[in-house]
Amino acid sequence: MPLRSAGTARVPRDAVHHPLFARCYARLSVNAETKLGIGGLRERLLAGLSGRVIEIGAGNGLNFAHYPGTVSEVVAIEPERLLRQLAVEAALRSEVPVDVVPGAAEALPVKSEAFDAAVVSLVLCSVRDVPRALAEIRRVLRPGGVVRFLEHGRGGGRVMTFGQRALDRTVWPLVSGGCHTAREPVAALRGAGFQLGPYRQVMIPAEGVRLPTSYCVLGTAWRPPAAD
Repeated sequence: MPLRSAGTARVPRDAVHHPLFARCYARLSVNAETKLGIGGLRERLLAGLSGRVIEIGAGNGLNFAHYPGTVSEVVAIEPERLLRQLAVEAALRSEVPVDVVPGAAEALPVKSEAFDAAVVSLVLCSVRDVPRALAEIRRVLRPGGVVRFLEHGRGGGRVMTFGQRALDRTVWPLVSGGCHTAREPVAALRGAGFQLGPYRQVMIPAEGVRLPTSYCVLGTAWRPPAAD
């Protein structure tokens, strides 16, 4: 595993602890792969990746089955213990090498400019400090490295966005493992200095009732190619 250089901050082994939510998520997420079409979105998210990849917030490892054979290695960061254990099991079934590592998005336990690509998949909603997490992703990517993202955030009309903000200020983060519904991932990536590539809004589920978490964006960004 590519560790940080000596002298940098040590990352807590279990930076996140949501055991009840983790158990619920582990069950629901598997069903959502087909019932909500998330499996197909994962295929689109990861298509064409190559080289060394870091995945932030790997959860129970549902992305692993979708990495193409052109990926030489995946270092999957997951802070929650139960989900990390499930990710290790998923890594054993993966057709590409996957190393599951404890750590937090805000302090990635890897060297700078060590990866060709980074993947964030339904995770920016729950990190404690989005700008710091994105600064870390920028640090560990080589210049010109790609970010693939599938994230949910603010969307819908005035009533929906009002409801999203109200949920974020009250019960939603408490019952959903720190998740927030009204964050703006595209704006956050742009603010962190990434160059935005093509992206599009997708709905989860694609049809039916719109939920506060339905408004998703799937796309690509890059760390600028010049050294910074």
